[in-house]
Amino acid sequence: MSLQRTARGLVKLGIAAALALSVTTAAAWAQTKPAVKDVGGAPASVIYIGNSFFYYNNSMHGHIAQMVREGMKDHKYRASSVTISGSGLDWHNVDAYFQPNGIGRYSFVGDNEVVFNPPSGKLFEVAVMMDCSQCPVHPTLSKVFAEFTKKHSDTVRKHGGQPAFFMSWAYQDKPEMTAQLAEAYTKAGNEQKALVIPAGLAFANSIKLKPDLNLYVADKRHPSLAGTYLASAVTYASLFGKSPVGLKYSAGLSPEIAEHLQKVAQDTVQQYLAR
Repeated sequence: MSLQRTARGLVKLGIAAALALSVTTAAAWAQTKPAVKDVGGAPASVIYIGNSFFYYNNSMHGHIAQMVREGMKDHKYRASSVTISGSGLDWHNVDAYFQPNGIGRYSFVGDNEVVFNPPSGKLFEVAVMMDCSQCPVHPTLSKVFAEFTKKHSDTVRKHGGQPAFFMSWAYQDKPEMTAQLAEAYTKAGNEQKALVIPAGLAFANSIKLKPDLNLYVADKRHPSLAGTYLASAVTYASLFGKSPVGLKYSAGLSPEIAEHLQKVAQDTVQQYLAR
């Protein structure tokens, strides 16, 4: 074989490899475009409905509240989190969460002072909902996901609120779940006219940029503190339309790590909603 033929063969192989990489990358991000870009303004009250992905590390909703407190000083905000370990959306009785004189009736403020919240037309303006970590892409449970995203969205709207879906992340040892979950949640969001919070895409982006930063605990599913902080920053940017970049609140992470996660969160939300 001549050197010229060998060189031509290597060039062809190189082009084929480059095309394969391009196609693989395009396929991974060739998701359905989200139709809903916001919840109609910064909400004053949010209920987070999910499972242990939400409550790890002293609960995601608490970190979001800290971000709102710093980044939107004059914005009155109240949040509750209702989580069941290992649960899917079908485990939750969402209608019960909106009943009067129940969840949200009072809050703890200051030095553990109990303050009773005055009744209002809307108990929660937004309900952020997450299914079990693999339910949306599970061969059997994906049908349940479709059923209950519709059922719970209808329930939330019946009570005057807006539904939103929290796109969860891939397991650490199953990165292929990222695109699968993104597609499932985006389609559900479009079908139910609901905002989708792209936390799963943010996890993938952070890992790509900073693979040495572990977003998981030992089970490779649940979030480390850095993972919870990233998910909180993505939710803050998505729900409130505010950039988390520059916030001093770091949840005890180093300023450098917090800055990285803030930037990833903001960039991911912008890229996802701009598609």
